Amino acid sequence: MPGVDRISLDQAVREAERAAALDIPCLALFPYTDPALRDENGTEALNPDNLVCRTVRAIKKAVPNIGLLCDVALDPYTSHGHDGLLRDGQILNDETVAVLTQQSVLQVEAGCDIIAPSDMMDGRIGAIRQALDDAGHTGIQIMAYAAKYASVFYGPFRDAVGSSATLTGDKRTYQMDFCNTDEALREVELDLEEGADMVMVKPGLPYLDIVRRIKDTFAVPTFAYQVSGEYAMIHAAAGNGWLDGEKAMLESLMAFKRAGADGILTYFAPRVAEKLRQGRLF
Repeated sequence: MPGVDRISLDQAVREAERAAALDIPCLALFPYTDPALRDENGTEALNPDNLVCRTVRAIKKAVPNIGLLCDVALDPYTSHGHDGLLRDGQILNDETVAVLTQQSVLQVEAGCDIIAPSDMMDGRIGAIRQALDDAGHTGIQIMAYAAKYASVFYGPFRDAVGSSATLTGDKRTYQMDFCNTDEALREVELDLEEGADMVMVKPGLPYLDIVRRIKDTFAVPTFAYQVSGEYAMIHAAAGNGWLDGEKAMLESLMAFKRAGADGILTYFAPRVAEKLRQGRLF
């Protein structure tokens, strides 16, 4: 993606320092895992010294006050690119949840502030909440990717984390059908009942109706993820002279707020933060 690079651990610390100076409150971490460390069971996800855990510790040491959000899913670690364990081409929901609970505890013990399960397994929010509480981490927040659609807009991100080349089949059996709206409300309700503190809608811009319905129905902290494909489209159009890139960026982000999003996860964050500091958003 233009303007977005895979970076090393020391570079991540410098980016965290830069983000803190720009008053960006929280960073989301997504790892690229060496193919040699990937296997069918995503074993590296449970390594307390994996890239995410090392990066969390390093950032917290250098910038203790910045929030860190850690993705909980197995796709960066599995050789088949799926978010869960597979047997005979089928996702093993309950077995995957057992791994995700361990992954969550490891990330929190490294220093993560917000656990964000993006895997879309059934029952994982309740299981993770229980595991965190049992480990003494009762104050850790959970951001549930409650409305995560099976979308083509994830393409650039999957390339970045190395899962697109390994992905076998697709994720439509556990991610949501983009034709459906009511399912999103059912998923949000279940995740809140299981202990989620906030919910995420992903992708963002094509699903503003979902953001609005969730906010109106539940009145809970609701976030939107402006995913890699959305970001890349704006960049591509601006690069070809078809759009004013800065104006398109700001208009797209304001659309999230207008729809009711309490927060936005976006690759544009540093650019927008710079504009806010300069007092020239529009």
